[in-house]
Parts: sequence; C-alpha cells; structure tokens
Amino acid sequence: MDNSRCDYDLLQAIARKLKQLREAKGLSQRIVYIDTDFNIGKIEVGKTNITISTLSRLCNYYGTSLKEFFNELNQ
Repeated sequence: MDNSRCDYDLLQAIARKLKQLREAKGLSQRIVYIDTDFNIGKIEVGKTNITISTLSRLCNYYGTSLKEFFNELNQ
C-alpha cells in the first residue's frame, strides 16, 4: 500500500466493522470467500485497502447499506 495515501485508522475501523457483521451472521471467512470471492481475512485485519465497490458488495452480502455501515462505524 502507498503509505502516503492510506488512513490506517479508518482501515482498522472498517476491518473491525466487517468482522462484526460477519460474526453476527455466524459466517466463517471461508464461507464468505466462497460466496463473494473476496479474501475477507486480509480485509478484516486491515491489510487490504478495499474499494468502495468491494465494500458495497460486502455490505449487500451482510444485509446492510453503505449508509448504515458508515453511520454505525462513527458510533
């Protein structure tokens, strides 16, 4: 990742929230990978600077919207 363009605090907050959503649904990382083709393991530890479209697809998969995701992220 390009360190000058990366907000690590934000990546960590997104990573934690995605992990919470996955665990709330009772899903393993493997199942999410099979269903979405995303390596959620790297995303959940904040090692991957994901795109908005990837985040949107994951939110849809978990049954939430981007708006709800970011509203809950700020609480």
